[in-house]
Formats: sequence, C-alpha cells, structure tokens
Amino acid sequence: MSKFLFFQILLTATPAFFCINFLHCPASFAAEIAAAETEEAKALTAELPLAELVASPVAIAPSQTQINPAVTPEIAAQIELNDRQQQENNLLTPDSDKVTSVSQLNDVTPANIVTEESGEAQIAIAPIPTQINPAVTPENSADIAPKNQPETEPEKVSAFSQENEVKPTETAAQESGGANVLAESMQTQENLAPASIDDIQQIDSLEINDASEIEQVTSVSQLSDVKPTDWAFQALQSLVERYGCIAGYPDGTYRGNRAMTRYEFAAGLNACLDKISELITGGTSNFVKKEDLEKFQKLQEEFAAELATLRGRVDVLEARTAELESNQFSTTTKLNATVWFNLTSAFPTGDITAERSRTAPNSAFAPPTRDANNRPTRVDRDRPETTFSYYAFLTLNTSFTGKDSLVTQLVFGNGNSPANELVSAGFYNSWGTPFLDQTGVPAANNVGIREMSYTFPIGDKVQVSIGPRLNYYRYFDGNRFTFFLRGATSFNSNGSTLLNAVDRGSGAAVIWQIAKPVRFTAAYMAENTEFLNPAVFNTASNPSDGLFNSSNTITAQLEYSPSNSFNLRLIYARSSLKPYNGFIGGAVGEPLPYGYADDGFGGRVRDSGADAFVVNFDWLLTRNFGLFGRYSYGQLEVNPVNRDRSGGDIKVQSFQVGMGFPDLGKKGALGVLSFVIPHNYISGRRFLLSGGGNGGTQYEVEGSYYYPITNNIAIVPAFYAIFNANNFDGNPTVFVGNLRTQFSF
Repeated sequence: MSKFLFFQILLTATPAFFCINFLHCPASFAAEIAAAETEEAKALTAELPLAELVASPVAIAPSQTQINPAVTPEIAAQIELNDRQQQENNLLTPDSDKVTSVSQLNDVTPANIVTEESGEAQIAIAPIPTQINPAVTPENSADIAPKNQPETEPEKVSAFSQENEVKPTETAAQESGGANVLAESMQTQENLAPASIDDIQQIDSLEINDASEIEQVTSVSQLSDVKPTDWAFQALQSLVERYGCIAGYPDGTYRGNRAMTRYEFAAGLNACLDKISELITGGTSNFVKKEDLEKFQKLQEEFAAELATLRGRVDVLEARTAELESNQFSTTTKLNATVWFNLTSAFPTGDITAERSRTAPNSAFAPPTRDANNRPTRVDRDRPETTFSYYAFLTLNTSFTGKDSLVTQLVFGNGNSPANELVSAGFYNSWGTPFLDQTGVPAANNVGIREMSYTFPIGDKVQVSIGPRLNYYRYFDGNRFTFFLRGATSFNSNGSTLLNAVDRGSGAAVIWQIAKPVRFTAAYMAENTEFLNPAVFNTASNPSDGLFNSSNTITAQLEYSPSNSFNLRLIYARSSLKPYNGFIGGAVGEPLPYGYADDGFGGRVRDSGADAFVVNFDWLLTRNFGLFGRYSYGQLEVNPVNRDRSGGDIKVQSFQVGMGFPDLGKKGALGVLSFVIPHNYISGRRFLLSGGGNGGTQYEVEGSYYYPITNNIAIVPAFYAIFNANNFDGNPTVFVGNLRTQFSF
C-alpha cells in the first residue's frame, strides 16, 4: 500500500482536489496527453521507481502559461520551456534544497495572488478559466427604451453591445440590434448589466457559481465516469473510502483527465492534509498508517511554497469578500444609473406655421378646430429660447436564480425641448426633439416607474417576460445605429414613427431563439405608459377598460442575423386604439404619426383598429463603417361617432436611411448620419385635424457623434435640420442643436 500511495495520490487525487477548491481545471496539454495517458500510466506504475513516478509529467501536468505582453515572443517561448523544466526539477530537488518559506522562491510573490484574480499574465501561474455569467449583462443595459426607440441589446453596454458583436437582453444591452443591455437593466456600453433578455442563457454546469453544489462522495460508485476497469480505480477508491477527501462535480462526474498546475495541486493536497488532521484529532489515527504520513509530510515540504501562496490567497479573498459584503447594495440586486444633461436650441429661419388651437396657441396638446372652409386652424410660431435640462434613469436589476431578471426602473427629469414650441398639435416630442431631452413623467421633477417586468427562461431557447409595465422597445425594432444611448438621437430617428402606440404596457412577451440566426418575438401589451397622465391614460390598470378593453397591441417580430455584422427585422403590429378627447392621435396614436384624426368635419371618432408593417436592418460593412434603414407602412381605421358620416382609412408611410461610423476618432465612439421622412400620407388626408399641413412632405437630416471621455462619461453633440416643417412646403427650415453629457454608473 505505502509503495504506491504516493503515486496514486498524485495521479488521481489532484484533479478532484482542484475540483473541490476551484471547480474549473485549466485544459493545458490535456488534449495532447489524454489519448496516451492510460497506457503510459500503466507502464509507469509497473516499471518506474517511486522517485521517477513523482517526476513523471503524467503525475503532474505542466502548467499553462500565458505570454507576458512585455516579453518578446522568442523570450516568452524560452521562459515557457524553462518553466516546464523547472517544474519537473523541483519534484526531484534534494532535501537540502527544499524551501521552508515562500519567500525563498523567486517566482512566487504576493503579486501572484492579485495577478491571478486580475487576469494579468504570469509565467508561474496558469490562470483558471472562468465563464461569463450570461445573466449578468448587455443589451441589456441599457434597459431603457424610448418612444419609438429600439432598446434590445443588450448594448449590456458594454453594455450590456458591442455593435451587435455581442448579442441580447443588449434585456438588452442590445446591439444585436444594439444591445442588449440592460435585459434592459440600464446596460450602457460602459455598464454591461444583465442583460437583456436576449443575453440570458443557460448556465453551464461547470460555472463557478455552482461551487456550492459540490458534495463529498462516500463511494467511488457515485462518480459516473469512473469505472472499475480504469487504471486509477483502486487509488481513487482508497482516497474516497479511507480518507474521504474526494469530491465530484454537481453532475456526478469526476473528470480525472484534466491537467493542473502546482498551485492547484497544492490546494488539493492542503484539503487532504486537513482531512487527515481531522482523523487524527478525532481519535481515528489507527486508520492513518505511518508510511502514509511520511509521504504526506514529504509532499507538504515539497509544496510548501504553493501551500503558503494558497493560504495567502484565501486570506486576501476573505478580506475582499468581507469588504464587499459590508458595502454591497444587495445580494440579489444591482443598481445602475444614467444621468443626462441637455443644452438645446432651435433656430427657425423665419416664423413657423403650425396647426393649433387659436384659443390655446401655446399648447402643443390642444387640438385645432376647423374653420368655415373645413380647414384646421393655424398659428405662427417664432423662435424659442435655449434650454438646459436633465433626465435620469435608476435601474434595479434583481436575479433570484442567476437566470432570471426582475427589472424596476425609475425615471425623472425636467426637459422640454425648444422644438416643441414649433410643432403642430399632437406632435409634442417628435421632430427636432432629442429623445433624452424630455421630462419622462407627467410633471417635471417627479419620480415615476418607467418599467417593471420579470423575465425567466423556459428551456434552452425560450424566455418569457411578464409585468404591469413592459418596455416595448426592449423587444422590438432594435438597431445598432439608432439605439438612443449611442446612436441617432432624435425621436424620429430612434425608431419607426408608425410602429406602436404602447411604449410601455401590461402584458407578456415571448422570445424564441428558433435557430442560431433566427429569433422570433411576440407580445401582447395593454397601454400603461409612465409619461402619460394617469387620470386619462394608463387604461390597462383602469377597471373601466382593463387589460383587454384598453388601447393595446399584438406584435410579432422575426429577426434574421446570419452574422454579427448584419441584422434584418420584419415586424407586424395590430393595434386597437381608444380616442382621447374624441380624437385618435398624439403619443398613443401610431400608426398615425402623432397629430390628430377626426371624422373629417371636426366630429369625434370611435375606437379604431390599426396595422403597421416595418422592415428594419443594420449592416456593419467594415469595422468602421455601416449602413442602416427602415421602411414603415401604417393603416388606421376611422370610425365616426356620427353614423351619417362615412368612415375610411388613413394610409401613411415613412422612410429612414443612414450611415454609421463606429470608433470614429476613438475606440467606443460612434458617428451617425440619418435621413428621415417621418410621415408621408398616401391617402385619408381629409381626416387629419393636425399634421396634414398644406400637402407638403416634411423631411429631416440628422447628425450625431457619441464620444466617450471615460468609461463613465460621454459627450454627444447632435444637429438636426427640418425641412417643410409640419408638412407645410412654405415653412422655412428649422435647425436644432443639442449638446448632451451622459454619466453612467
């Protein structure tokens, strides 16, 4: 027994010891020795003396080394060779040369402990590979979706994503179409958070989070991949049943073919020494033979430096853990925040004609009336003043299992873009308004709940989101170049102007990853939007309308992503819209692009059905250049309250094309040029109470540049030019400038 115990411990115990303490084993040289290991070990067992067995590379697998970036490839190769030789030589070191203190080893320093954790390359230490927790994001989060704004990808954001090089949840931060981030838990490019729903994946059984699930085995038969015919079976059986210092992985396997480093072996040896100490202390020393203890003593002396380093590492980890626990916000919840400062000006080159009420000309909400010629009333608007405002998100992302995500997002602000002084009634926060220059709640400086939803997986390919306030743009109409955190900045450029009237809603969404390039998303949402007056809107939580009789939408999206460079989305939405103040329109009127619709004579209308179709793509042609575009078509039914008046349809389309310039001037920067026709009416113009103008077609040109100063601070200058404003072809051009500072933490 004593003659072979030492060899048996080295060959069979070390992978298990490492699995006990680290769960993951480096795979260096495993592929090269796996096929020959069994036969070679048998031969060594029969023919080699004990000292040669100890020095055998089968007993101790060489450590995996990484190239120090400060060393040239030629030098690095020599160092790697010398390190392997030194590893073997150390095992044959005479007793007179043994070290009694870790300080005697010039390749073991306190920095080794920190370096292994920080990921810096070290010649003597093979870093332990870990897996990224997919539930901690992307997109995601960027969990924040605007009005008519894509918000899936998770850009996690990293957030967070990535220019769709990292696919949602960019919850999302997303830049699969963006990012995925924040499963939209406020995953910025700099703050990759949970992701986005798109980033929530199945966690591998070897993930380091599963370490707590490893259990001591009491019989070698509990290890499913260890057979009685295995050459190391008896040695493993002895360690399990005699000393009880072998554990398996959570899936019941042992995985004995994995290679390891000397540090990892020391960790396993330390665990076995502790077990033997327990046996001796417990009065069971008769089970521990003298010759076995001598072997363990020699091993302890041989690996004194590694054991000392291991203890130091544990001390450092314990100290860091204690500090984190004492200062953490929550064991299950992560808080992300983004704050924006906006300096905005609008410069019309003359007075702007707008369709508004003459009794309330300063209101962008009061609908106009029809004059004696059945024409909506008009007013002239002059240049507004410059504004300086703020907008903020606080996002709480909670995970109970590591695979789910409960998102609670708070919003507050005081923005009111100068361009809102120039628009026709119903077009508040549309053309010329940066998405992030808004209030976000019915009253400035109040805090509101922007999103509240819970996402969880069903199997490997399906995720479900439910909640009283789901964010529509977390799931639909994403685009890497129009994601509002980094891309095109205005409401009309962020997303389709016709797609959906329910920005946030009560209901559920299902995301099905059909195959690697194809994903299908479907959702039902009843209107429950944070920036609308709850006394009038938010019909899903009003018992008189409820979940199914309120303004609602059913949406389906098919996304095709054959590579990280290209994404194509086909979207269809069927909506049921309730009139407010007797008219369809405003922020809850899509596919009517804002504005108001009546019965054609100033009369009220009933609930209306609507259909919208959208094609959306983004294509990164090179690392620094890409194209994107959208085409939208919408049809709105008009049902007059007065039965004597005939109804009809309003048919409208919109176009957007643009170019993106990733890493323009700096890594992480993004320049975007966008051309938009937000509403081109095909038919039904007679039903437009505001928005029709004199028959002209408004179009816009926008340029923006996201420039990250640090990982947490960015500046975003943007400039817009609006032609034929309010669909009056005689209106002068309006120029809008915005300078945004973005803080993410």
